Amino acid sequence: MGEYAEIRYEVSGPIATVTLHRPERLNAFTTTMAHELVDVFDRVDADDDVRVVIVTGEGRGFCAGADLGGGADTFDAGDGDDRRSAHGEIDGVPRDGGGTVSLRIASCRKPVIGAINGPAVGVGVTMTLPMDIRIAAEDARFGFVFARRGIVPEATSTWFLPRIVGISRAMEWVATGRVFDAEEARDGGLVSRVVPGDRLLESATALASEIADNTSAVSVAVARQLLWGMLGSATPWDAHRADSRAMHALGAGADAAEGVAAFLDKRAAQFPGRPSTDIPDGLPNWPLPPDDATGSGTGRPA
Repeated sequence: MGEYAEIRYEVSGPIATVTLHRPERLNAFTTTMAHELVDVFDRVDADDDVRVVIVTGEGRGFCAGADLGGGADTFDAGDGDDRRSAHGEIDGVPRDGGGTVSLRIASCRKPVIGAINGPAVGVGVTMTLPMDIRIAAEDARFGFVFARRGIVPEATSTWFLPRIVGISRAMEWVATGRVFDAEEARDGGLVSRVVPGDRLLESATALASEIADNTSAVSVAVARQLLWGMLGSATPWDAHRADSRAMHALGAGADAAEGVAAFLDKRAAQFPGRPSTDIPDGLPNWPLPPDDATGSGTGRPA
């Protein structure tokens, strides 16, 4: 997919920026946007020169949630072939479009930073949960408003949200469906920092640059897969096994040799490893699609 209709994709050096681009609708989420987001993360993973991804919104909103232009039938997938084929099926029912996006973000090889510049409501907030870091503008607002629309949290948020903020805070926000401010989001652990709106992209870019300029792309990719992949493990022995395999593989590799040499030489490291070719085997499959998942955005197993 070359040019996009509802997102923008720009690469500057090692940093890619994905901008939700329906400002006249506060970047409300559509099936087209879902397919474009899945496609753009495929492009990110295919480009070893991209080290970090920033996701933000155009205009005064990040994403106001699903586009409700369809009226009362917005969330009714029914039995029509068009609705069922949009994202494939799982367990014999149409897959949630937000979930296809979240799972593709989750499976990305590169760290993803959400720069939340305004209202992030419904899928506008749940799609950010698989992102590794979320930074909010001071005037950003958040809302898990699903119960106020007669539906449930989607985009895999029932897995991610309690792991990020804890079950009590997750249930408070989901059960009330209220919209809350950036300070509450930071206090609850949903975002890591709150900055003035005119410094949001500057802050996100500085963080992205710190990653890109100082670390091994392969090390970051492997660490990301280990950290997320271990969240569902019942014992630290699983992490010990996976860590041991990764340390054995990466410790014998060119990036580790360069990292040590650069430290001893007191110079910046120039890591040669490439995520597309140098990720070792034996990592936890994250997120591993089930056998009954069909359609785009199932997530890329290791």
